[in-house]
This record gives sequence, structure tokens and C-alpha cells, in this order.
Amino acid sequence: MKNTKKTSKQIASLAAKILNDKNASKIAKELAGSALSQKQKNNQTGTKMEDKASQVLGSNKYSEETKKLAASVLSQSNKNR
Repeated sequence: MKNTKKTSKQIASLAAKILNDKNASKIAKELAGSALSQKQKNNQTGTKMEDKASQVLGSNKYSEETKKLAASVLSQSNKNR
């Protein structure tokens, strides 16, 4: 079943901030890019990004901002997976 959720304005703003931050981690930037790609289109999170987002949420080493992006990305994944 296709997930039709889209990224909220708050998460999109956070994602843009992360993408413009030269000190942001690679994973944070990947999650930010994924979240922004789902802002206006009916894109869904892919399986590789789902795995990365799950790892972020299960780890203590990532910031609260990165975890917010990960949660948003996971909420927009394919419901059948």
C-alpha cells in the first residue's frame, strides 16, 4: 500500500537547515535530502533509507534533530514493508 504522507513544514525547515550546515553528519544530510524529496511529491522512503533511519533511531550517538528526520522518513515508508 502506497504511503501518501508528506514532509511537514517544520521537518522541511529542519532538513534545509541540516543541508546548509557544513558540520552536519553525512547521515543527517542523507535523511534531510530524503525528507525534502517527500515534501511535495508522492515519493516514498526506499528500503536502504528505511534501514538507515531505523539505525539512527536505535542509537544513542545521533542528535535529536537527526532522530526527528529519521522518524519523519520512516513514517513515509511503504506500509507493506
